[in-house]
Parts: sequence; structure tokens; C-alpha cells
Amino acid sequence: MNWTWASMQQSRQWFFAAATLIMSITVAFAQSSPQDYPQWRGPMRDGAASAFAAPKAWPEKLTRHWKVEVGEGYATPLVIGQIVYCFARRGDNEVMSALKVATGKILWQTAYPAPYKPGSPAAAHGAGPKSTPLFHHGKLYTLGISGIVSAFDAVTGRLIWQKPAPPEHPFFGAAVSPVGDHDLVIVHPGNYGPLTAFDEKTGEVRWTAEGEGSFASPIIVELSGVRQVVTMTQQSVVGLAVNDGKLLWQYPWMSSMTPSAITPILHGATIIVAGQKMPVAALKPTPRDGKWAVDVVWENKEVSLFLSNPVLVGDTLYGLSERASGQFFTLDVITGKVLWLGQPRAAVNAAIVKAGELLFLLKEDAELIVARSNRQEFTPLKRYTVAESATWAQSTISGGRIFIKDVTSLALWTLK
Repeated sequence: MNWTWASMQQSRQWFFAAATLIMSITVAFAQSSPQDYPQWRGPMRDGAASAFAAPKAWPEKLTRHWKVEVGEGYATPLVIGQIVYCFARRGDNEVMSALKVATGKILWQTAYPAPYKPGSPAAAHGAGPKSTPLFHHGKLYTLGISGIVSAFDAVTGRLIWQKPAPPEHPFFGAAVSPVGDHDLVIVHPGNYGPLTAFDEKTGEVRWTAEGEGSFASPIIVELSGVRQVVTMTQQSVVGLAVNDGKLLWQYPWMSSMTPSAITPILHGATIIVAGQKMPVAALKPTPRDGKWAVDVVWENKEVSLFLSNPVLVGDTLYGLSERASGQFFTLDVITGKVLWLGQPRAAVNAAIVKAGELLFLLKEDAELIVARSNRQEFTPLKRYTVAESATWAQSTISGGRIFIKDVTSLALWTLK
């Protein structure tokens, strides 16, 4: 068969067009997959794994299928269909990467310049991004460590729109993970700026809310039939109307140390909040006589949370308290009473994921503890080593797959 140069070029164009179409269809259909992990702390932003099924017997070791250098940073990897996305830093650039789940092969990478020098003591954790991307309606949204907000096409990696960093970079680095709702992407951008809602397609600012932001990522909830964004500012916990950012309610919450880095948790009609050198508290916002009021249901000063976000299993909160140099605990969220406290010096940090009645506790020293949720005592089942360097990023658990981001690389582990 004789091929002309033109026909070969046409064939190549057809091949790449077909490949892009297939990838587009894969991403589009994957939005409803139970194994997707599309944002910070999973599909519901509550620390839950995606479609994990416990094995009949736990293996002595996990199996590593691949490991790929992607750059430094603590952003949680996202999984959509058969693609895993990773946001990291290489040199002076921030880079969004798409990798094939099965092999770790890089499908595309998109980089943009993002010079940044972290202030002390944050310098020990590097200049890599700390914010986890958001997958929303076929696009990826990121907040870089210097405050750059970007939108990428999830199929091709094309940069769709971008908002520059503020003139003054955040001293400790921007760390809030964006959340999406309908045609809005909502995040605290820049130098601890106010909560801002961007148009998902154009990046146009649709509304901003008063108050400087913190490090905690917002959640979207419905309280008393009103859909709202709950977030932490430097001085308060606030509830804002999703459609226009109008302040519905607020409760004073100012840490004596740094602003809170703990994402609020919804439990029924209450919001559980915490922060460094602060108690854990349950707040109940309710509308009364045409305006909102906030009641403190309970407050517990026995435990305090720094960087480790807890998870809720039923009516029990499992977490790592900063007290006693790192101490696992459980707390009854109906009464606010501590049920048990673990051994001191257990970990500096633990990224916690729940899967049914199981807990996955990824310590900063690359030890992954699998434990059973238990209101009486700490019940570890297995301990695995999953990296050769520090692991501060949240692990991504999708089906039987465990994605681990260490200082500079991303790896896939399975139970088989």
C-alpha cells in the first residue's frame, strides 16, 4: 500500500482526534463513577474513600505498581475514571499533570511560572502547592501557593483562564482547596483574601464576601433549607448564601496561633469546628425571627486540632489531637465527650480517610495505619510503609487503589 505524506498526516490527525474524543468521553462519563475522587477530602468533602471494599484478609505488604516523579507539594491527587491528576511544583513553575491510572504514564502536563519563597517556619515544607485541585464539570481548578487561581481543561490540559497572584504573596502560602457549586468555583484566593466565587467558564468574579480567609477549606451545606457555604475566616466561622455571598450568620473564632486549617464538618444540623490551640466545638446555626442565630451545642477543650482533619463515622469523631505531641482520639459528637485518648507522641500529622467502619491513617513518616473504628479503644489492623520520604498529603483511596503523594513523587499501591 502506498502512503502519501498528506495521507499520513491525515491519519495522525485522525488518531489524535480520536484519542482526544475517547479521553473526553471517559472524563465525561467518569463524573458519576463511584470510584471518582474529585476534590479535597473526597466526593462529599468529608474524608471518605471512594468505593473501597475491605479484603477478607489483609496482606502483609501492599503492592506498588508504579511511582512517577511529579514535583513537590502536598496537594491530594484526584482520580476521574482512568486518569489521576496531580498538582505540584517543578522549579519556578506550578504544574498540573494527568497520568494514566493503570501505568502512571504521563498523558499531559501544563506548567505556568509561579515564583514563590515561603516564609519561616513554612520554609521547611517547601514551595509546592498545599491546595488540592477541584474537578468540576470537566475542568480542573487550582489555587497555587502564591495565590494564582487557574482553570484547566481536564481532557487536554489547556489553560482556560487564570487569576494572578496578589502583589504580596501569602507568608505561609495559600492552602485553601476550592469547592464547586453549579456554575461557581469558590475559594479564598491570594493573600488570605475574602471568600470569592468565580464563574467556572470565564473566571469572572461573581461575588466576594467580607473577612480575611484562613487555611481551612470551605464546605457547601444545607441548613434549615438554605444552601450555604460554611468557611473559616481569620476571626470567625461564617455561613454565606451560595448564590450571592450574603452573610447569613457568623460566630467568633480566632485562634491564638495561626488561623484554622481544619475544614468544618457537617453533622445533622450542627457544624463541627476546630483549630490550633482551640477547642473542638459543635455550632448550631438556625434562623430566628428573620435572622440567624448560632448556639454552641458543646465545646471540648481536652483535644485540639492543628493540621490533621478528623473524620466522622456515625456519631463518633476520629482524629489526631495536637496535644501530648500527637495523640489519636475519639469524641462523641452528640455530647462532646472524649471517649478515648491514644498514646502520646503517636504522630506529628496524620491524613485520615474513612471507608465504612475502617480508618486509614497516613502519618507524616510514610506509615499507613489501617484501623477499625471503635468507640472503646484504638484498634489498628495493619501497618504499611508506603514511601521513602515524608507523606503530608492526603492519600487518595479509589476502589482497591491507594494513591500516595510523597515529597516529590506519586505512587499507586494496591492490596493485591
